[in-house]
Parts: sequence; structure tokens; C-alpha cells
Amino acid sequence: MSAFLDKWFKGGSSANVAKDRLTLVLAYERSMRLPYIEEMKKEILAVVQKYTHSTTINVRTNSSHNTNTLEVEIVLSQGDGSC
Repeated sequence: MSAFLDKWFKGGSSANVAKDRLTLVLAYERSMRLPYIEEMKKEILAVVQKYTHSTTINVRTNSSHNTNTLEVEIVLSQGDGSC
């Protein structure tokens, strides 16, 4: 265990240590992605297009700390027939 901690907190150039830490963080973040998000995006787009004639639909996902969010932005024109 000591060797593992030494690798992360002692020795080596600070650039290499920073790179190693960033690689670890990115690997963790990528493993936390929800596998069904892409399918959910497709289904949301299909439903929106069924009820509107909107051509501007943006779907974004964000992850920060312990929260994952899905943000949907739909631009509706006045002639869409929607409320």
C-alpha cells in the first residue's frame, strides 16, 4: 500500500504526477456515465418531434459532484400548435 501512495504523492515531476491524477479522475468519470442516456435522448427527441414541428432541439448531459443532469432545450415557433 505504501508503494501505491508513494507513486501518487512523492517523487517524479509535478507534471507527471498531475497527468497521472487526471488520468485517474477521467477514468472514474467515464465509468460513472449512465448507459441508458443515449437511448433516453433518442426517445425524448422522438416524442418532441411527434407533437411539435420544432427543428431546434438540444439535449445535453452534465455531471458534477454526485449529480447527473439531462437538460433539454426546445425552441417552439408560434405556429407549432403547442401551448
